[in-house]
Amino acid sequence: MYKNVNMIDKIGSAICVNESFDIVERKIIICGRNASLFFVDGLTKDEVMEKIMEFFYSITDEKELCNIETFCRQKVPYIEVSGETELEKISTGILSGIMALAIEGMDGAVMLDVRSYPQRDTAEPEKDKVLRGSRDGFVETLVSNTALVRRRIRDKNLRMKHLSAGSETKTDIVLCYMDNKVDKKLLAEIKSRIENASVDALTMTLQSLSEAVYRHKWYSPFPKVKNTERPDVTASAVLDGNIAILIDNAPSALIIPTSIFDILEEADDYYFPPLTGTYIRLTRYLVTIASLFITPVWILALKYSDYIPPVFSFIVPQDPINVPIFWQLMILELAIDGLRLAAINTPNMLSTPLSIIGAIVLSDFAVQSGWFISEAMLYMAFVAIANYSQPSYELGYAVKFMRILLLIFTELFGIYGFCGGVILIFLIMVFTKTISGKSYLYPLIPFNGKEFYRKVIRTRASVGSSPSHSNGER
Repeated sequence: MYKNVNMIDKIGSAICVNESFDIVERKIIICGRNASLFFVDGLTKDEVMEKIMEFFYSITDEKELCNIETFCRQKVPYIEVSGETELEKISTGILSGIMALAIEGMDGAVMLDVRSYPQRDTAEPEKDKVLRGSRDGFVETLVSNTALVRRRIRDKNLRMKHLSAGSETKTDIVLCYMDNKVDKKLLAEIKSRIENASVDALTMTLQSLSEAVYRHKWYSPFPKVKNTERPDVTASAVLDGNIAILIDNAPSALIIPTSIFDILEEADDYYFPPLTGTYIRLTRYLVTIASLFITPVWILALKYSDYIPPVFSFIVPQDPINVPIFWQLMILELAIDGLRLAAINTPNMLSTPLSIIGAIVLSDFAVQSGWFISEAMLYMAFVAIANYSQPSYELGYAVKFMRILLLIFTELFGIYGFCGGVILIFLIMVFTKTISGKSYLYPLIPFNGKEFYRKVIRTRASVGSSPSHSNGER
């Protein structure tokens, strides 16, 4: 009879159609031949499938059932359609939501992209909020995210390269870049690392891919990539010559290469006039630096209280100290993270009253009980709030680890420990490299005065651009 009568059975066996209720095989007859539609229930557009099936039922001439490619080009009335003959690609396509049509006698299957993933509406990200600017954000559907970027960049040089990673999950990944601006060597290296990533699954999407692509040194907690949930920030980075990595099921993008100055940037810097944007940026820099040094410097000052000028004598605690100040600060460092984790896992209806109770217990009652002094509570409250002055969670924890390291060195070795800790932190940042292998502190190291000025001062010329990427970092 027909030479490929078993293709339907092969596909059914490859995707274990009889083992899962949501994998559906819809058997039909097309021009007297047996045929089957394979799809995943819940991932397809029912209305579109009905229209396509009406056309298939209307075929009366068996000559129309020619080879796969000709049939797709001339006979199938749908936009996103292709022919596929490799069984593995057919099964992967079906499990990702594509509908496959296998017809008795045809060598392969017709792949119809009628996917309709469940998704939430695009809205302003909770983390990357702005006072001005667009209010849309990435969602968990890859195609919707690429459309949000494409909507902002109407240029023929914009490229969206599709890849996949994870031997089990086969997660869809898109590299987004400008072909006329991107570093081609870095692009080829990133593509190679993703394609050769020896991972079974990317269940944690962004972090899993980041760890698979870049095996950084364990001793450096500083983030090597920038995460953003904003399409406008992503589009701006792409226009600067960077590479944005979009991953299916992840409502954010990875931007590479990235220096610490890029991570500290926020969209609000560019949605306000240059003077206001410069003030916001400098305030963020100063507060972040202050959150690193405020408690170690206080510990250092108390160790050498005789050298404190009279005008600053108020920093010396007057209350009785029952617990050494160093241990008070260390306990509060852990307590702040504990409260943060509790807030994340608290139901919304209880978050407000529990936050009030937690604030009361850790402030007035904690001081009255003798566990903590009011100065320690004040400085750690500043540290906790200052952590949110910059947009990166990863950088916030990196600053926290460096602060704890500096506290320990200062407590053990005094002024020498403080100076040695500062030098060690600086060396860690110096020896930290971006994914492209460049300096993490550019344009400070190697120093580029013009670019450093443009990273610190929000000038009119830098609106919508990040010069460090296009001129030095690449």
